[in-house]
Amino acid sequence: MLNTDILLALFGGYLLGSIPFGLLIARLAGQGDIRNIGSGNIGATNVLRTGRKELAILTLILDAGKAGVATLVAAHYFGFTPSLIAGGAALIGHCYPVWLKFKGGKGVATYFGALLAVSWPIALLAALLWLGSAALTRIVSLSGIVTAIAVPIIAYLTGYKSIALLCVVLGIVIIFRHRENIARIFAGTEPRIGKKK
Repeated sequence: MLNTDILLALFGGYLLGSIPFGLLIARLAGQGDIRNIGSGNIGATNVLRTGRKELAILTLILDAGKAGVATLVAAHYFGFTPSLIAGGAALIGHCYPVWLKFKGGKGVATYFGALLAVSWPIALLAALLWLGSAALTRIVSLSGIVTAIAVPIIAYLTGYKSIALLCVVLGIVIIFRHRENIARIFAGTEPRIGKKK
């Protein structure tokens, strides 16, 4: 049965994760509705398409931070397992925010925020993997997909079995959210870093 701690972590994490920082930041900066440009996504990569790097960086930090905060608050008040649930719920909230008719971001930045809060060594390895993949392929979406697949394996092999389980679930969500990107990757039409569409 779900106890009060688990429910609070679940709903609190979801609500915090569902704050659409990319959308809010772009509007406040006079860039209009970010959903009407580029991929229509509310994440940092699409905010970057406004040409405002500082807005994209701020979106990245806040999207990661909301999962980190949700995880750390749940850990402080409820313990380790609820903290994992809060971090996972934050990613679900980011990908499927109730305020935007459940049409949100891809979840990679939020994923990193949750990882950093539960295990900085795993987060560091994930970041290095993402950077390495991005440097080799120059495809942001592919780097996120590779990371989502590899991190659960890394976490399991390094003894973080509970975190590995969380990463499996969240990795599936991230890959599902990237299904259109995957189709473009196979078609050879996915945009690369430094190249315009």
